[in-house]
Amino acid sequence: MAKLRVGIVGLGGIANGAHLPALKKIDEVEIVAICDIRQEKIDACIERQGFPKDIKQYIRYQDMMDNEQLDLVHICTPNCFHSEIACYGLKKGINMLSEKPESMTVEQVLAIKAAQDESGKRFMAIRNNRYRYGSSVIKKMVDSGEMGDIYAARCGYIRRRGIPGMGGWFTTKAMSGGGPVIDLGVHMIDLTMFLMGNHKAVSVSGCTYTKFGMNEDKSDSIHSAFGEKVENGTFDVEDLAMGFIKFENGACLQIEFSWASNIKKEEQFSELRGTKLGARWSSGFYEIYDGTKKNSKLKTWLSYASQATKYRSSHYENIKHYVDVIQGRAEPMYTIDQGINMIKILCAIYESAATGKEIVL
Repeated sequence: MAKLRVGIVGLGGIANGAHLPALKKIDEVEIVAICDIRQEKIDACIERQGFPKDIKQYIRYQDMMDNEQLDLVHICTPNCFHSEIACYGLKKGINMLSEKPESMTVEQVLAIKAAQDESGKRFMAIRNNRYRYGSSVIKKMVDSGEMGDIYAARCGYIRRRGIPGMGGWFTTKAMSGGGPVIDLGVHMIDLTMFLMGNHKAVSVSGCTYTKFGMNEDKSDSIHSAFGEKVENGTFDVEDLAMGFIKFENGACLQIEFSWASNIKKEEQFSELRGTKLGARWSSGFYEIYDGTKKNSKLKTWLSYASQATKYRSSHYENIKHYVDVIQGRAEPMYTIDQGINMIKILCAIYESAATGKEIVL
């Protein structure tokens, strides 16, 4: 069987640290073209990844997709380019895999859906936390009914001093769409909704704050090293957000995301409240709680720690699943309708914060 011919657009940290290493582990794909608007990033990528010097190189993604016979393109650019690249590729008859988020607006994600439906090709956005081992265990327990009715949840991705790419595209709203809500919130909202059953959101309330921003020059978080800093650049996004989401089945979700906040420790987590059991996911590890024991003390039932070394990276698992879907071996765990639901939620958080009102979807 011929290998899938893959191109990648955007050669920053997420491409070099996650997408390219994962692709190189999948035998049935071949990376045939790379693209970035900066030649120095192309050169650095070739050296870091050990690509042959004659690998096809492009500055414009349009040229890459016009000139190469590609089966699949990975989008690893700043957020503002995700939807336009996805639509261009789909219309060229290419399967597209994008980093989160799908887009910065609802109109843009609806355009992706239209392009996918017209082309017959497959679009998927990265949802790597769904593919962690702890996620799969909790999901099976929820789906089997073992945890009972999942009626409430909370999730967060909170950092003390972890602002990425200070002054660069991460902190520039026109390029990113926002701060930790659209950068971190998409991860944990998606995982929690996935575990709960991917119900449609019906209303959203949110508050956003910018209390640190460019004035914050100290960091004790490795996350602040992500992205490229720009001295005297732009910071017009939030650095903390909290909110509340209601779903069509009556369940609710409490959320908190921050790049900078005076908290005890950095953490990413998802907690489910079921009528029979509760669950907590934290950075891929999981615990199951039974609240019916003596004195109603929560008892840890399972721990993931002993299993941690058995599984590949979640980006690898996500990308491998996408290849399986393209090859007809698997049903997609992600659909564009889920992506539309997500973008509606993210946009509603910002709208609620700006207007001071609950947003009905």
